[in-house]
Amino acid sequence: MKKQFFLFLLCCTSIKLFAQGTFSGDFMMNANFFMKDTSIRASNNPLYENKLSGGEAWLTMRYAINGFTFFARADAFDNSNLKGLTSSSTDFGIGAWNITKELDNLTISVGSIYDQIGSGILFRTYEDRGLLLDNALIGAQLKYKFSDHFGAKAFTGQIKNNNINDNMVNVRYKPVVKGINFEGDFSAGKANFVTGVGALNRTIDQASMDQVVSGIDALPDSLKFDPKYNMYAVSLYNTLTYKNFSWFVEGAYKSSEAIFITAPYDKQVGQLANRDGNIVYTTLNYGRKGFAVGLTGKRTENFTMRTSPNEAQSLLGAPGILNWQPIVAVLRPMRLISRYTPPNQEQSEMSGTANVNISPNDVTSLTFTYTHINTLTDQKMYREAYAEGIYQGVDRWIFEGGAQYMEYNLDGYQTRGVPLMLHAITPFAEVTYKLTETKSVRLEMQYMSADHDYGSWAFALLEYNVAPKWSFTVSDMYNVAPNNAPSYDNPNYRNPGVHYYNFFLAHTRGSNRFTLAYVKQVDGINCSGGVCRYEPAFSGVKATITSSF
Repeated sequence: MKKQFFLFLLCCTSIKLFAQGTFSGDFMMNANFFMKDTSIRASNNPLYENKLSGGEAWLTMRYAINGFTFFARADAFDNSNLKGLTSSSTDFGIGAWNITKELDNLTISVGSIYDQIGSGILFRTYEDRGLLLDNALIGAQLKYKFSDHFGAKAFTGQIKNNNINDNMVNVRYKPVVKGINFEGDFSAGKANFVTGVGALNRTIDQASMDQVVSGIDALPDSLKFDPKYNMYAVSLYNTLTYKNFSWFVEGAYKSSEAIFITAPYDKQVGQLANRDGNIVYTTLNYGRKGFAVGLTGKRTENFTMRTSPNEAQSLLGAPGILNWQPIVAVLRPMRLISRYTPPNQEQSEMSGTANVNISPNDVTSLTFTYTHINTLTDQKMYREAYAEGIYQGVDRWIFEGGAQYMEYNLDGYQTRGVPLMLHAITPFAEVTYKLTETKSVRLEMQYMSADHDYGSWAFALLEYNVAPKWSFTVSDMYNVAPNNAPSYDNPNYRNPGVHYYNFFLAHTRGSNRFTLAYVKQVDGINCSGGVCRYEPAFSGVKATITSSF
């Protein structure tokens, strides 16, 4: 693996000797220092007992010349807790590489492919370091531009396995993935259309099939079936834009195959089943001065897209994932509300969101949202009623406030084992005062009244900014009314009322950003774009460096 890395650098250097190109890149590093705190259960594992520190780093380099683009990313994990959560892993190597060549209207790529079809429902490969998600397609891709308004792409390869040690680019899931996509745009009067169709095929390897067969053999005779090596899927999507309206709709279907049932309340949950799948997703938006409305809907039935049925969705992530399903619920940045972000349910979901924004004048903005999520069997999963207002009519001041009412199915989303529907009301307020053109103070306050899980919380944050270089933050998250229900990762634990203090410092200098924070973090679910994973409690110091060049 190291030889591949140095050959890549040698190739770039050799080309640069003969011609001028463009070289760019970025760097990111996380460092964690673990400080035991038994009151929040940040203890009793190697991270706090003997490892004491660890981190990760990523260095990305790009070089473009004469129609060629060379890309490589070096990944380093040293006592990292990203994978094992309460254990550490150490590794170093090439995490991604790619060589792309443009030949007139043809573009050829080999190596790590990050791309998608349509919205990503059928196929999407991408990276999210916070969730340790990197499902690059390791293979080849061709793109051809027939005209300025019509193009096609085709690809084949294997999906990177980012869920084990020695996780670099040479570790891949064995099944082979192939896909093709056609997309074009055209106009009819004042209406504009962007239309596409995609198809995907995944072929399981023999070792994966043997494991599937073993799982089927363990089923009762009435549930046994003959598994298939090949899965086929197709997607059709269109975006219509007309004056102030825009409408996107995408529908996809996949052929029957063995899938591991993870859908809550399914009679075969925890077993393999032979099922086909489908999904429909749509968004409708209208906007004019002072008013905007957005509607989002999705229906999902057994649309599990994995390298094989042996890779099942869990609270630790989405191993072997081939696609990305858009989330219907609005992702909230508020610290307390974000604890209960509903993840996608890829096997059984009927969901919709309505969002209205009203701006009666230049200094006032009002937002109203309602979200409704059920399973296909009409089990309640999530409800949100949300209202927020922003007022900037007083010189140097910005006032923001609102409230959220939420119902969140703890058992359905987090597999608690007993029926638990969390009901929570969370009022919040935020005030920003601009001291000068570059200096400001911001106060943020939230209170969550909840009847399950950890119970009720209060949160306060004070931030001082000196733009564009400095930011200082101090916050406290306090469990004001602890609940006696057990937490997710320890059924015998009863949470006391404790403080979760945070002190944060950020400094930006040119293209470099440095952060340092003392953190006490409660355990919970961390979500990004509908993909979620469980994170244990953390106590200690975190430092980060991000840079671009």
